[in-house]
Amino acid sequence: MLALDNVLIDSNAWRDNYIATFLERDLAQLGFHLPATQMRRFWTMLAHYHAQTWNGAELSRALGVAQSTVRRYLDALTDALMIRQLQPWFTNTSKRVVRSPKVYLRNSGLLHRLLSIDSMPALLDHPKVGASWEGMAVEQIVAGLDGAPVYFWATQSGAELDLFTVRDGRRIGIEIKRTDAPKVTPSMRHALADLSLHDLFVAYSGADRNALGDAIHAVPLAELLTAGIDALLG
Repeated sequence: MLALDNVLIDSNAWRDNYIATFLERDLAQLGFHLPATQMRRFWTMLAHYHAQTWNGAELSRALGVAQSTVRRYLDALTDALMIRQLQPWFTNTSKRVVRSPKVYLRNSGLLHRLLSIDSMPALLDHPKVGASWEGMAVEQIVAGLDGAPVYFWATQSGAELDLFTVRDGRRIGIEIKRTDAPKVTPSMRHALADLSLHDLFVAYSGADRNALGDAIHAVPLAELLTAGIDALLG
């Protein structure tokens, strides 16, 4: 147990040093001359918005700067590959859909450190555990799509889909659920109809693949990442 505690201490210290070095040196070397202390506050705040829709007005008020400034901070971290801005799909103009990106911290370890999560028990008890799992899944799934355009979809009335992409002309939706027993939700039904999906995969934390309904398939996240979407499409 002592050895494990030492590993956690070393890991936390390494991530603290990485964050400090990135903000104080690496950002400037990438061409972004931004105040390190302010960027640390912004990055920490952004960790609390992980897997949520970008709200520049709220963050600008919290930091006491203009919305254009927080947008510049966000774009700098995005260009440095620390943040993923997942863009919305909104070609259906008859629906009131969300048009702001969803924001994810791309590295789960840095996300946890910025949230002061220092152990697995602390993570499992944290209100962001589901969002953390979603972000990890999004990052791995997107990486397996070989650069294909990927979006999320959400309406102002609350329906949403975590990922939407097109593979060989087939419109594919992916919903991410940290649960052992996923169920069909109203959002999934809305996504199927409104996006004319051919298939909707529910990537979940269980172990068995099963059908949840017409064109809705529950697939273990591990299997989806190992086999890839194209293999599941047959």
